[in-house]
Amino acid sequence: MDNTKKNVDFDKKVVQMKSITKKFGSFTANDNINLTVHKGEVHALLGENGAGKSTLMNILYGLYQPTSGEIYINEKKVEIDNPNIAIENGIGMVHQHFMLIPPFTVAENIILGMEPTSSLGKIDMQKAINDVKKISEKYGLYVDPMSKVEDITVGMQQRVEILKALYRGAEILILDEPTAVLTPQEIKELINIMRNLTEQGKSIIIITHKLKEIKEAADFCTIIRRGKYIDTVDVEKTTEDDLAAMMVGREVNFKVDKKEQNLGDVVFKVEDLVAKDNRGLDVLNKLSLEVRRGEILGIAGIDGNGQSELVEVLTGLRKAESGIVFINNKDITNKTPREMFENGLYNIPEDRQKRGLVLDFTIAENMVLENYAKPQFSKGFRLLEDNIKSFAKDLIAKFDVRPADETLKARGLSGGNQQKIIIAREVTNDPDLLIATQPTRGLDVGAIEFVHKSLVEQRDKGKGVLLVSLELDEVMSVSDRIAVIYEGKIVGIVDSKDADENTLGLMMAGGTEDEK
Repeated sequence: MDNTKKNVDFDKKVVQMKSITKKFGSFTANDNINLTVHKGEVHALLGENGAGKSTLMNILYGLYQPTSGEIYINEKKVEIDNPNIAIENGIGMVHQHFMLIPPFTVAENIILGMEPTSSLGKIDMQKAINDVKKISEKYGLYVDPMSKVEDITVGMQQRVEILKALYRGAEILILDEPTAVLTPQEIKELINIMRNLTEQGKSIIIITHKLKEIKEAADFCTIIRRGKYIDTVDVEKTTEDDLAAMMVGREVNFKVDKKEQNLGDVVFKVEDLVAKDNRGLDVLNKLSLEVRRGEILGIAGIDGNGQSELVEVLTGLRKAESGIVFINNKDITNKTPREMFENGLYNIPEDRQKRGLVLDFTIAENMVLENYAKPQFSKGFRLLEDNIKSFAKDLIAKFDVRPADETLKARGLSGGNQQKIIIAREVTNDPDLLIATQPTRGLDVGAIEFVHKSLVEQRDKGKGVLLVSLELDEVMSVSDRIAVIYEGKIVGIVDSKDADENTLGLMMAGGTEDEK
């Protein structure tokens, strides 16, 4: 038996969800799903974007009520009609988008709603700080109780969310896409944290579509597809290829197929770009690069080396202090985002919710955000809603956005389907240069395959593509050339055919290609 299963007590079923069905009007999100989790187990819930994973866990946490089916906690039937009842039953949930108050301290966030009080009825902050220190030491979740949440890393914020649940007595932890916004180092730390928790008798359900992390962290995995239960498997005895096939219903090609390049002229060029960060410190240090038609240039680097600021400058969201940005030999330095569009530069943004969508607009409205003024979508001051809906329906079908209803608000879709809306919109704008920033963050393997094909299609149409990703595997497999960024400067450019992880890793840490 695998060491990861040494903590599992197969005699104690802490969660049983039996024949769970959840309908939203005519749409069935969960269709007769079964799930069993044992004490001390890490159980992965695997499925495509929109498969119903989060819906199922929102039912367990009391945010939704099932249309039919039963829930048992520690083999006792329960009715969980709100999160307070879930918490009383020892269930805690860490959502994909954290529920923290940025200006509050770590301790204030953890105790919120369960504040310890003194004999005079006042909040006893010293006791709160001591309690947070004790619980963080007990579970190996070290974080400074006095730090403000807005000043700590995303990985640390996730620890705060886990501590919040443990502070409330959670024995069963639900982690929704826990690695979606973490660095590789933070992912390793999280896996160690999960192991520490199961060693102390906690049970963990992780909602994910990252096969590598399932193999590293989970004991068992339940797969659901389009709302239906497919199977529960022993992770140790199941390959990544098998998991992927069960998730999407077909074999998945993990290799990015690319035709021989047909390189054209330089379509995009940056010379000696200098920019400051939000604190007024230099973050781009005379950065230079160029992209030719018919190529994908990938940018590899450790997070925080100027990637986000570079994209902001290129898309008109941050001012360049000096340097020049050219597209089609035209100077577009410090132009507005609208002027960038008009010059053929489009962007798949890093943060889909803040920069890519208007969450309270419908799918159809989001599909035409950049083009609503075009004659086919508006006449005078009036939007041609039938044309917009028809256009959106075509893109929904082509890009497999789920649910396939153009009238739904973007807010109600899964993160992966929100991303599909953005990609559909941007690649159909016929860009000269497409900037793709973390384009597959939060996507399942089937959707990742689709996104990579979409980027390669742009390249094969003679477009330029600038791919900015923290996923080194993605940069290496999709790019034709790889530029390594370090401390705001391109420190080297290598042909992807000649690239290897060791060489790129050394350059990403500030070394040179010659040091390998």
